[in-house]
Amino acid sequence: MIYKKSMDGISSDMLDGFFVDWPNPPNPQTHLKLLKNSSKVVIAIDDHTNQVVGFITAISDGVLSAYIPFLEVLPAYKKKGIGKELVKRILNELDDIYMIDLCCDDDLIPYYENFGMIKSNGMLVRNYEMQSGISNKKR
Repeated sequence: MIYKKSMDGISSDMLDGFFVDWPNPPNPQTHLKLLKNSSKVVIAIDDHTNQVVGFITAISDGVLSAYIPFLEVLPAYKKKGIGKELVKRILNELDDIYMIDLCCDDDLIPYYENFGMIKSNGMLVRNYEMQSGISNKKR
């Protein structure tokens, strides 16, 4: 497995199979855009197939705060330590930041507690019609 902190050499055709069970998932081109627009990214690449098999992203002001919106590993690559390695690496990238937040489902709380994270409350808005990342609005 190869882990990269940059998007150099990553193309949308390397991003198939993510966002499993999303009713309106982003296409690979939108996925590539969200990776490129992130403040920090760590990508896991299968060194035999040259396909991206996992990724984690962070959005940050670069001073005090960061948010981790995405951690995903392809189903065929789960339970192999890839997600754990991605989390370790992004936390290392953010080790000079005061607060690092993420939201997760209750069943994932023990997973993130293994990294020293603590449970907190949060509020959120979900615009599911925008889940694909493609807007009908002109921006």
